[in-house]
Amino acid sequence: MRNGIHPDYRTVVFRDSATGATYRTRSTVATSQTIELDGETLPMVSVETSASSHPFWTGDQRVIDTAGRVEKFRQRYGTRTRG
Repeated sequence: MRNGIHPDYRTVVFRDSATGATYRTRSTVATSQTIELDGETLPMVSVETSASSHPFWTGDQRVIDTAGRVEKFRQRYGTRTRG
């Protein structure tokens, strides 16, 4: 590999803004924030959604009443017949 053309691949901490959960991994993402974790100062990236806050993984999914939405649409705009 040539020197100076690749981004810096280093240990980074991703922190979920909603829950505060932290994930330590390696990445090339650039950030100016840092966090003290296990006695080390590491670069930190804040993310809005992660596995600890995403509705699919937490089981807090909302069920959308699609039948009610269709009926509301039909009441508002009626039904068209082709002709």
